[in-house]
Amino acid sequence: MSVPYWVQDAIFYQIFPDRFFRAEGELTLDRFQPWGSKPTRRGFQGGNLRGIIEKFDYLLDLGINALYLNPIFSSSANHRYHTNDYYQIDRSLGTMDDFSALLDVAHSNGVRVILDGVFNHTGRGFFAFEDVLDNGEDSRYRDWYYIHSFPVDAFGGGKSTTYEAWWDIKDLPKLNAGNPDVRRYLIEVSRYWIEQGIDGWRLDVPNEIDDDEFWSEWRSVVKAANPDAYTVGEIWDGDPRWVGNSHFDGLMHYTLRNAILDLLEKKIKLADFVKKMEGFLTEYQQENVYAMYLAMGSHDTRRLITKMGGDLNKVRLAFLLQFANPGAPAIYYGDEIGLPGEGDPDNRRVFPWDESTWNHDLRKYVQKLIARRKRHAALRRGDLKHIHLSKTNGWYAFSRVLGEDKVVAAINPGNETRKLEIPMQELELPDGSLFEDVITGGRYRLTDQVVQVTLGPWSGVMLATIGEG
Repeated sequence: MSVPYWVQDAIFYQIFPDRFFRAEGELTLDRFQPWGSKPTRRGFQGGNLRGIIEKFDYLLDLGINALYLNPIFSSSANHRYHTNDYYQIDRSLGTMDDFSALLDVAHSNGVRVILDGVFNHTGRGFFAFEDVLDNGEDSRYRDWYYIHSFPVDAFGGGKSTTYEAWWDIKDLPKLNAGNPDVRRYLIEVSRYWIEQGIDGWRLDVPNEIDDDEFWSEWRSVVKAANPDAYTVGEIWDGDPRWVGNSHFDGLMHYTLRNAILDLLEKKIKLADFVKKMEGFLTEYQQENVYAMYLAMGSHDTRRLITKMGGDLNKVRLAFLLQFANPGAPAIYYGDEIGLPGEGDPDNRRVFPWDESTWNHDLRKYVQKLIARRKRHAALRRGDLKHIHLSKTNGWYAFSRVLGEDKVVAAINPGNETRKLEIPMQELELPDGSLFEDVITGGRYRLTDQVVQVTLGPWSGVMLATIGEG
């Protein structure tokens, strides 16, 4: 098995470091916006690594056991995808000692930490690009980039024309990963941070380094440094090419996320959703399906509650489908309390630590899903089996089964209350068997191989077997 064993048990929490919590410290020279200001593309609000440590009890109370941090390396951007130095923690976030302390706190509490690897492009402040700017055609590093002409025009308005850049954005010059020196540098960076104790990498736009040989070598080096390191690629269209023993353990599962949200927004029919959801089981190898990073939101999408038009029933149903599916569920910071937000930069608001602003019921719902996912191995490692798709009444049920641990999820993605008669023959249970609603604790009895459940509009249920009554 090439996928780390722990990933199937992981429940991730994604933190955008500048916006989670600002612990007071010695960075008196840094100019931050007031905490809670309207987010902008360029303004910093001062969240830092010590802030994550100070709020770690919140994360443990929620129940997560893995963290994905957006970039933390030296950068001139608040999102830090404009890397200036891959070996340095950004000074506004803290020091290497702060990062080591965060790893110690996380690991002592059974929490894994993965970092964001941005290897397709750098910032303009990266040493190699600075050399190109200073020395032009005589630069030692001109072949580290795709330079079309000199002098290089790296500032001012308009698109990049004198060199290749990500989306033609001037402050994101694209690295030439075909250059052996660049390859060696990126691979050594990746090895270095694994050796510092991180538990894996999330790769930013890895398909834009369209080089199978590079990624195979990269994976080999990372896995040699730590065989249990998790590697996950940001591949929006879900191309199976990018998973497996020569690429990544899993992908950011935007394809399943989009299918779930399209269903809830009535953009696709239930039958089409079921076809998509169940189709992933054969599109990828099983170990990779179970290693997908499955989030309902991220720093690149509208906030979940905003995407759902403020409809909390739909938000809860999205979370239920997320936690009932194979893959590692991931919470984008603040989604669990109903933090709203449109697209970038509004989806990167600070976490509001004033609890009076939280949707506590939603947080408790997510907290219960996390706890039940931990309790039931079937939800983490069990087979997914189709139970019933009602084309006339508009509901769907499927199971997750691992030995005697059996959980049934049923959803009603519609505006009407529906009475479901869920056939349970596939579970091979005797009549009289009892099921418990993992959220409410309600009990249901199997009668004539059917469980009857009433679901309100845009709602779902997860029923776990608890024996015979």
